[in-house]
Amino acid sequence: MGVYTLLVVGATTALTGAAESCRSWPTCGGRWFALDSLSLAIVWGHRTAALVTGVLVVTVAVLAWYRGESRRVRAAATTAVVAYPVQVAVGAFTATNGASAALAGAHLALGVGIFAALVLALAWTLEAQTGHLPSAEWEGEPRNDDESAPPVSGPLATPYAYFRLMKPRLMWLLCLVASAGMALAASAAPSATGPALRTTTILGTLGGGVLAIGASGTFNHVLEREKDKKMARTDDRPIATDRIPIRNAIAFGLLLAAASLVAFYSVNALTAVLGLTAIVFYSVIYTLVLKPNTRQSTVIGGAAGALPALIGWAAVTGDVGVAGLALAVVIFLWTPAHFYNLALAYKDDYERGGFPLMPVVSGEATTRKHIVYYLGATLVSAVALAALTDLGALFAGTTVALGAVFLYFAVRLHRERDRSAAMRTFHASNAYLGCLLVAVVLDAMVV
Repeated sequence: MGVYTLLVVGATTALTGAAESCRSWPTCGGRWFALDSLSLAIVWGHRTAALVTGVLVVTVAVLAWYRGESRRVRAAATTAVVAYPVQVAVGAFTATNGASAALAGAHLALGVGIFAALVLALAWTLEAQTGHLPSAEWEGEPRNDDESAPPVSGPLATPYAYFRLMKPRLMWLLCLVASAGMALAASAAPSATGPALRTTTILGTLGGGVLAIGASGTFNHVLEREKDKKMARTDDRPIATDRIPIRNAIAFGLLLAAASLVAFYSVNALTAVLGLTAIVFYSVIYTLVLKPNTRQSTVIGGAAGALPALIGWAAVTGDVGVAGLALAVVIFLWTPAHFYNLALAYKDDYERGGFPLMPVVSGEATTRKHIVYYLGATLVSAVALAALTDLGALFAGTTVALGAVFLYFAVRLHRERDRSAAMRTFHASNAYLGCLLVAVVLDAMVV
């Protein structure tokens, strides 16, 4: 996380502007720890953190060799140690000669390489230490942490059943993804030079998003009704319990889909096309093709959650921009790190339902290792998003602080290997992405 902090700060506008106040290295104009301004404080904070982190990286490599870790762990730790002084040298040259595009790219690439090496060393070490130990993530009575809900009786029973078909718990996060896409697009194309973020755009995009999520959720309930009956997590869904007839559910889903396309089209045609793509991808490709047939369904299916980022961007600009794609990549990579925890907690359920998810096919130890892999990839993609946009201190602080929390619980999952640990990591992943998206919106709007 020390390396990651340096990466994020270096990629945000905070250090880019501050570097102009100190064009020498290692001192600033012959002075050590000159704190005459906020810019100098940022520069010295970055250099001090680089020194402390360098000591930690060396310590990791020494311990890897001293403790006789596996060859690949030692190789990864050694790679980080060898690359670190090169990274410092590139940073020093950049500080004294100015940041060209080539130098900035090399500096960032080296930092990403060091971070990736440490993430791999961590994942492989945890696998060696805990992979052979018994796991119990799925044992015991499932907690009510998913879509299940206490039954509602009386005149509200039927409306509530239709409401549950829409998978309302997905709506807040996916609408937040679309909001972040809109905010980034608006900050990249202010009203003086491009389309502004209008109230009608926000209402049309988020309204269409809610309806599209509802349609996708409804079709998912219809198509998975037989599998839902076999799983404790889903056996109380409205169609699985025959509270809603199948033909009524299909009609409801089609009505929601049509209404969503009308709302999206009121914004622009590309938004409607992307909205339709999201509905078809989740309802057909993910539900019918991927989920029942491959353990990689979680990874590929992440595209469904990433599409709202492109929808939000396209709603403002009428096209698909690089920053919008970068935000989509963050969501895409976060999805396995997030959902694999739920797959661990309900492994026996998914096995009964006939879903070949990673814990069922490859085992719990492999799944826990891949959570660390995809968490590291998610954090790197957040750095790329910062580098491609004008996001600043709020985004940087959020991805570092909440990323550290996410990583902490992922490591605890390896140590504890029970359902509670899996669900804690699941909720930590939600907190990370939710807070990150809020930070994107706020940072972009301030810019």
